[in-house]
Amino acid sequence: MLWSCDDAQEYPVSKASLEVDSVVLEQQNDFSEYWYAGKAEVCSYELKQSRYGELHDGDAVLIFVTEPFSLSKQVKLDYPDRAGDDKVSVMKLNYVKKFNTGIYDYSTMTSLFTPVDLQTYPYTLKSTTTSQEWCGHTFTQFNLDKNNYRFQQFSYFEAEGDETKKVDAAIFEEELMTRIRLNNGELAEGEVDLLPATVHARFSHQDIRPTKARISKQSSENKTIYTIEYFHQNRTFTIEVQSDFPYKILAWSEDNGDGLVTTAKLKKDLHVPYWSKHDKADEGLRAVLELVK
Repeated sequence: MLWSCDDAQEYPVSKASLEVDSVVLEQQNDFSEYWYAGKAEVCSYELKQSRYGELHDGDAVLIFVTEPFSLSKQVKLDYPDRAGDDKVSVMKLNYVKKFNTGIYDYSTMTSLFTPVDLQTYPYTLKSTTTSQEWCGHTFTQFNLDKNNYRFQQFSYFEAEGDETKKVDAAIFEEELMTRIRLNNGELAEGEVDLLPATVHARFSHQDIRPTKARISKQSSENKTIYTIEYFHQNRTFTIEVQSDFPYKILAWSEDNGDGLVTTAKLKKDLHVPYWSKHDKADEGLRAVLELVK
């Protein structure tokens, strides 16, 4: 059962300070001008993906955009002006990877919908992940239901099969990227409950559940590096972030303890309404992003 707009009132609301200094006000103005300009940020990355004991060349793309979202249906609103209290602004992240392993190719995509107002809505509302390769494909979806996620999984692997269950609500590993964008490039240091990356869980055929991790950071003049170390998994995840607005993701890496490290490094970025760039005349933008056809 989907939860209603009234259920949203059960989320804890943090009391914000009534005093807003000039720095905070400037940050708010920068955020609105960039993220509510009717454009998305599209970033391409040079990918080195660990799979089958080797590193494989590929491309990754991160697409960040704000959207009006339905609290009750947990989908993008077609008519946000009619939605009333059911409307919430979210930061959507589409996280795409494409790479080849020998003769056949892989394509994965994770979509996250994280509320811009994390004080009122402290959890991502929805996450979906698909993985396609020549053996078959899998689909995983999390829908927030108060303090749990309703988890659904469909897979061609017999051991995974089709599954529905509840998972305790926690922060998604991929969500750390949306939180960085929403929180002026910052992540809180210390221990945290995380849901490990869904693509990693699918590749390793692991169950997805909250697990303890520690977040630490190193800062320099131009960037901040966040390191996420899992306590009960041989896994480390790092994110390099631009030190000033709009706090772009410069690179990331995944060390799964297999002796190989997946890496992604920023190539190019665009700030465009990509959904309207669908004609043959727009194909040149892929060359700008240095994406393989």
